[in-house]
Amino acid sequence: QVQLVESGGDLVQAGGSLRLSCAASGGRFSINLWAWYRQAPGKQRERVAYEVGGGSANYLDSVKGRFTISRDNAKNTNYLQMNSLRPEDTAVYFCNAWAFDARLGQTKEYWGQGTQVTVSS
Repeated sequence: QVQLVESGGDLVQAGGSLRLSCAASGGRFSINLWAWYRQAPGKQRERVAYEVGGGSANYLDSVKGRFTISRDNAKNTNYLQMNSLRPEDTAVYFCNAWAFDARLGQTKEYWGQGTQVTVSS
């Protein structure tokens, strides 16, 4: 069973930056897809960014040019660098991964517990 643990959420002023981290652990596995989602109060969860196999990244239009997703395979960790933050970026951010679990011999989807990002105006 793969566990994802996020960190890095905080309260920041508009225009500031944060870097979220998501560390994966739990047996032998390989991450095929990493993604970050967010959910603001009263709104549906939306996908902010994702990348497949360390290839090109894809972003929600409203974060393009401000957010960058990256991975460190040696550390089984994914990052979301968030610059020029806006109040509308305020949400709980969730790490998501599709991982091949060598013990189970199958690919499954996993979620982190979420980390709060609050951007003040």
